[in-house]
Amino acid sequence: MFELVAFYVFSFLTILMFMITVFSKNVLYSLSSLAAGMIFISAFFFLLGADFLGAVQIVVYTGAVMALYAFGMMFFDSIKDVKESVPNPKTIFGLSGAIALVVVSVFVAPIISDNITAYYPVHPQYGNIQDIGLVLFTKYLIPFEVAAVMLLVAMIGGIILAGKKMDVSITTMPEDEIDAYKHMIEQTKDRR
Repeated sequence: MFELVAFYVFSFLTILMFMITVFSKNVLYSLSSLAAGMIFISAFFFLLGADFLGAVQIVVYTGAVMALYAFGMMFFDSIKDVKESVPNPKTIFGLSGAIALVVVSVFVAPIISDNITAYYPVHPQYGNIQDIGLVLFTKYLIPFEVAAVMLLVAMIGGIILAGKKMDVSITTMPEDEIDAYKHMIEQTKDRR
């Protein structure tokens, strides 16, 4: 019963976060909800008893999203569009507290419960992490390495594409050229 309730709660929260990611017009909101969605995905691994994969999901994928978050803040001037106005902060505080309470109770319930047993127990000779390592570096070695190369190529491509947009480096320009460049940018913003 606990797994079913936790599955539906985390499914709803994951879908909600990814819907905010897709439909939000603000870069910061999209990246924040993407990171939250990745954390909620890790909850499924914890529910299935794959603690190592859940931790890897949080560290690797959520860490990658936070790096994307930092690049998004660097390359886009996304702070200028943020105009926060909270009409009723007590409601927001109450809803945030209720959601936090539900999430904490879902994570704490298996620790308290004595009746939960694993469907697929860990090997007695070695643990869950060793199982993953054996499968990953024997049966799935080539796909693992191909995925690593693809991620490296995507990262280099992103750096090159971002570098092409920065055709003028402000750090090497004299002070009068920087002022002229700022004036030109302000004029283009005023035209919009």
